[in-house]
Amino acid sequence: MAYRRVSTLRTIDDFRAHVSELKIQLDADEAVEAGDGSPLGAEIFNATTRGKAIGNRFCILPMEGWDGELDGSASELTRRRWRNFGLSGAKLIWGGEAFAVRHDGRANPNQLMLTPKHLGSIEQLRRELLSSHEEHVGSTDDLLVGLQLTHSGRFARPNPGGKQEPRAIYRHPILDGRTQVHEDSQLLSDDDLRRLADDFVAASKLAEKVGYEFVDVKHCHGYLGHETLSAYRREGEFGGSFENRTRFLRLIIEGIQSESPGLDIGVRVSVFDFAPFGAVSDTVGEPLANAPYGFAFGGDGTGVGYDLAEPTRLLEMLQSMGIRLICTTAGSPYYNPHIQRPAIFPPSDGYQPPEDPLGGVARQIAATAELKRRFPDLIIVGSGYSYLQEWLPNVGQRAIRDGSVDSVGLGRMVLSYPDMPADVLAGRPLARKRICRTFSDCTTAPRNGIVSGCFPLDPFYREMPERHQLLEVKQNQDPTNKPNS
Repeated sequence: MAYRRVSTLRTIDDFRAHVSELKIQLDADEAVEAGDGSPLGAEIFNATTRGKAIGNRFCILPMEGWDGELDGSASELTRRRWRNFGLSGAKLIWGGEAFAVRHDGRANPNQLMLTPKHLGSIEQLRRELLSSHEEHVGSTDDLLVGLQLTHSGRFARPNPGGKQEPRAIYRHPILDGRTQVHEDSQLLSDDDLRRLADDFVAASKLAEKVGYEFVDVKHCHGYLGHETLSAYRREGEFGGSFENRTRFLRLIIEGIQSESPGLDIGVRVSVFDFAPFGAVSDTVGEPLANAPYGFAFGGDGTGVGYDLAEPTRLLEMLQSMGIRLICTTAGSPYYNPHIQRPAIFPPSDGYQPPEDPLGGVARQIAATAELKRRFPDLIIVGSGYSYLQEWLPNVGQRAIRDGSVDSVGLGRMVLSYPDMPADVLAGRPLARKRICRTFSDCTTAPRNGIVSGCFPLDPFYREMPERHQLLEVKQNQDPTNKPNS
């Protein structure tokens, strides 16, 4: 199935006409304003519990580079990426990276960790980011930098060799097969989850110790925190009712507030989920479960739609606990990437998108806008913008102007074009040759044991020997692009 590439939409009128043809709602401003007085350049006042302001409306989302050292510390590749975060011009760094709170929760053998032995490395990342920001942007007084804390749950691959070592919390009819959760596999017990919550709290204390201003308690993308929200069929204190399914998150937040009262807390959450997708009869993805589908937090039961009733309850709960920082996302890059990370080119273990990727962008923006309408006092960061490419600033500015979101989150775009926010805010023309075209090499590479980066567009990665490994992988991959099972 062929979709028109965004790069061929040369004018804002072309973009609007194409969106109209797709019959989706994706508003965009005619022109992007520059400077501090522009919507994207406006401060977010009193963004933290200590009254700190965030200097503009761009946010760098957390991205795993799969390039840390085997002991969990940062490598030079990691530090380079964080220096790029600093020079980006964005004034909110949402976690920067997903840090595992213990070894068995690493998504790959090179994922960073946050334990006492890693403090020097973690502090250096922050220091280099701040130094880069001061050199290229200016004052860091209005820059907010946090760390994302995670456990990968059923998607854990902590040891060299990349073997799956899942730590699931319930049985899933489709994902068990994909993640090697067998009949004799031991699920995490209630006591295990309580101890794991303590590990999140301990990691938060370390983050505060080395100067980070907030931590994100990751509850998205199919990882353990997200899985707790969908544990409808789990028995015990962490499954079934809404109260039980949010207990893990509450324990972590209450622990952080008790042990690190000066540390702010954010939650990045998949506010809706679909059934797992895959290429069944051809290369185009389709849901692998029939309705009713009962494992999707924020799902409507069909497996292909959303219902924000429970996400609304979650945000009500978080607001009542004093949480103000929320980052919305959707689904999982492992089992339904087209709703989470819209792209025209799938990763090697993916499938061809079953819809124009602009539809996936519009869905995330609409869900975020509805939640922002319901919670005007929360600071909400949106995701899914990178596929907009040239028109990202136009759509992002309109979303800010309409009050649909507080901050525009950038992920993949920062790998190829880290200083896009700085260019937009300064009124400089976009560098078209650096704009992310969603080739998905930054996903295909790590799925095959190679570091993540923009191999097509970043000259630094293009010259690395790993690029040739990646090209071989892509040449030899299954031509049907069926996901691993």
